[in-house]
Amino acid sequence: MRNSVNPLLAARAAAVPPSATAALDAHAKALVAAGVSVVNLTSGEPAFPTVEPAARAAERAIAEDFTRYTPAAGIPELRAAIAAHLNRHGTVYDASEVVVAAGAKQALHYAFTALLDPGDEVLVPAPYWVSYPHLIALAGGTLVPIHPAPASGLKVTPEQVRAAATDRTKVLLLNSPANPSGVVYNRYELAALAEVAVELDLVIVSDEICDHWVFGDARFTSVAALGPEVAARTVTIGGVSKTFAMTGWRIGWLAGPTALVSAVTALQSHTASAPSSIAQRAALGALTAELGPELERRRSELDARRLTTIKALTGLPGVRVAGEPEGAFFLLADVSGLYGKTYGDRTIDSAAAFAELLLSEANVAVVPGADFAAPDHVRISYTVPPEQLAEALDRVARFVSALS
Repeated sequence: MRNSVNPLLAARAAAVPPSATAALDAHAKALVAAGVSVVNLTSGEPAFPTVEPAARAAERAIAEDFTRYTPAAGIPELRAAIAAHLNRHGTVYDASEVVVAAGAKQALHYAFTALLDPGDEVLVPAPYWVSYPHLIALAGGTLVPIHPAPASGLKVTPEQVRAAATDRTKVLLLNSPANPSGVVYNRYELAALAEVAVELDLVIVSDEICDHWVFGDARFTSVAALGPEVAARTVTIGGVSKTFAMTGWRIGWLAGPTALVSAVTALQSHTASAPSSIAQRAALGALTAELGPELERRRSELDARRLTTIKALTGLPGVRVAGEPEGAFFLLADVSGLYGKTYGDRTIDSAAAFAELLLSEANVAVVPGADFAAPDHVRISYTVPPEQLAEALDRVARFVSALS
C-alpha cells in the first residue's frame, strides 16, 4: 500500500523526522552567521580542536595516496588499536571482534539491523538520545522505554527491566555516561542490570561513546568487562568523536561476538564499502599517540564548565538540575517550575516554549527535552569556551528573572 502522506516515500522513511538536536544546532549557527550574538548550548561536540596526531596522520595518508578502498571491517591496524583502546577498561577484545564504521551512530544502525527482526523489542532507559527510537524503528524493532522512579537519579533498576520485558524483548540498550542526562552508572549498578540481561537472555547494546568524559568521584565501567558471560552477549559501541574532538571525521566502532561482527561487516560491505581511508588513518594516529596529559587537561577544563553550569542553574528559581550529571558534557534542567510564567504577552507552558523564548529573547540555544523522553526538561551542553558559557548562563539568569 502506498504511503498516504507522501506516495513518493516508503512509510519507514516518512516516519523518521530530522534530528531535533541537529536542526536546533543548525538554526543557532544560521543565526550566528546572520550576525546575531547567539550562544549555542545545543551541540554534542567538545569545543576543542582535533588532537594533533590525528590531523598529522591524515596529512600523511593523503601524501602517501592512501585514498583507496580499505577492507570492509576497517584497516587491520586500526581494528587492533581499537581493541587495545577498549581493553584499557578491562575488556578482552581482539582485533577480529571489532568493526570500524563511519561514526558510532552508523555502528548502532548496523547493530540494530543485524540483531532485530520485525517486532523485536529494545528496552531503553529514559531519558534517551534522540536517535535511538528511529535507529530501532528503521531496523524493524520496537523501543520500550523504562522511566526511572522520580527519586532514582534518572537511573533504572533491575526490577524495572524485569517488569518491562516480554517474550518479544531481544535487546537491553545501555548508555553510560548518558546523553542527555550526563548520568553515570557505577560498576555495581551495571553488574545488576547485566545479571538481569543474562537471566532474560537479552543482548546488551552498550553505547560508550563518552567513556573518557567522567568527572568527580564517578568511574567509568565498560559492560563487557563484567565477566565472560556478560561479554558474550554485549555489543560495545564507541568512537573517536567525543574523546579526541573528531566529530567530523566520522569514525566509530562496534565490538562484540564474532557472529555479529561478521554480519555487520557484510552489511557495511554492501552499504558503505568501508569508512574513509584517510579518516581511519587519522583515528589510528589518535589512538596510538601518547595523549594522556592532553586528554586529562581537557577533561579538567570540561569538568570546571560542568560545575559552573550546575552551580548557576541550581540558584535559579523554577529550574532544577535533573539527576546527577557526572559524565558526558550534557545535563538536563527541569523547567516545569516556570510553567505559567510570562514574558511579555507569551506564556511558558512547555519546555519547548521555554527554549523558543530563550533563543528569541536571550539568544541562547538549548534543546527541548520532548524528543529525549524528558518533556519538562531542556538539554544543555556545556562544551563551549568558558567565556561563552559564562555569558550564556548570565543571559539565562536574566531571562528567568524577567519572567512574571
